[in-house]
Formats: sequence, C-alpha cells, structure tokens
Amino acid sequence: MQKINYANILKQELNYIKNENIRPTLLLHVCCAPCSSYVLEYLEDYFDITVYFFNPNIYPEDEYVFRKNELQRLIDEKFNGKIKVIDADYNPDLFFDSVKGLENEPEGKKRCEVCFKLRLESTAKTAKEGNFDYFTTTLSISPLKNATLLNTIGEEFSKKYKTKYLFSDFKKNEGYKRSIELSREFNLYRQDYCGCVFSKKK
Repeated sequence: MQKINYANILKQELNYIKNENIRPTLLLHVCCAPCSSYVLEYLEDYFDITVYFFNPNIYPEDEYVFRKNELQRLIDEKFNGKIKVIDADYNPDLFFDSVKGLENEPEGKKRCEVCFKLRLESTAKTAKEGNFDYFTTTLSISPLKNATLLNTIGEEFSKKYKTKYLFSDFKKNEGYKRSIELSREFNLYRQDYCGCVFSKKK
C-alpha cells in the first residue's frame, strides 16, 4: 500500500485556494504555542484563521493555563492579535472518561488515538456549528505524532459533520525545524511532555 503524502495534498489545496483567489475560514485546533507558530505562519496567507484551544488532556491545570497564555502571547506578538481564539473551558474529566481502561497503554498507542479523536471531533463539531469552511489540527507538526492516523481521524469527522478537513503533515518541508526557530525567536515555552498525566509520568 502506497504511503499518502499529506504535505503534498496540503500544497495542492493551498494552490487551489490561491488560484481561485478565495480566502476561506479555518478552525485550527492547537495544542500549544510552539506547535502553532509555524502552522499559523504557513497558513495565514490563505485563510481567515480561528484557533481552537481544546485540550482537556493537559495536566495539571497550571500547565493548561500556562500553555494557553503562551499561545495568546504568540498571537499578540507575531500576528498582531489578528487571529481569533476560541478558548474551550478546562474539563479534564472529558479526557479521563474517554481513556478509562487505557491508563496503562504505552505512549503513542490506543490511549493517544482516543485522545486525538476526542479533540478532533470537538473541533469538527465546533467548525460545523460555526460554519467554518475547513478544520484541522497542529498536532501533525510533532515528529512523535502519527500523521496518517491524525488525517484518517480528521477525514472520519469531516464526513460525520460535513465540514471539510484540511489534510496536512506540518512537520514536513522543515516545518518542525521552523517551529523550533520561531520558539527561540519568541522565547516560547517548549514543554517536555505531550500534556497528559501519563506522558508526564513517562
């Protein structure tokens, strides 16, 4: 089975948007400022972007608040506050209820898949309710995240909620490298664990 090049699919979609001279709306699920930095820089010329900070997996609450504040600081300093933010309330019970029974799963396996589904479904649902043209997530910028899995989940919820999913693999074409450069430039907090209590323990 041939591996899908999601970075090329994204490039083709962006070329289409440019050639059609349109500027669609995008609801972008974000996990943190460093991962958002390059993605926002890359997509801002093509979309009217609203970021969606929905991460009930993040532990503890102080960490959640700090990551959220760093995201807002990046938007204010690099994007002059032009990008809108939807801040979902912190509700860790949503995460713990969804991964019940998977507490001992290794990182990157079933528990993470359930977490991806939780966050992407909420993004798709919110995009549908808000009449956004597209939705996607910054998660694929991480070398530790499975882009094929993320895009498969995104496609699933695109069909369910009848809202277009923007396929991506943001780590490609030196996207991850650029995110590190931007993190240094803006002195962004780069956390040393994904977010949940299980990854923190690991």
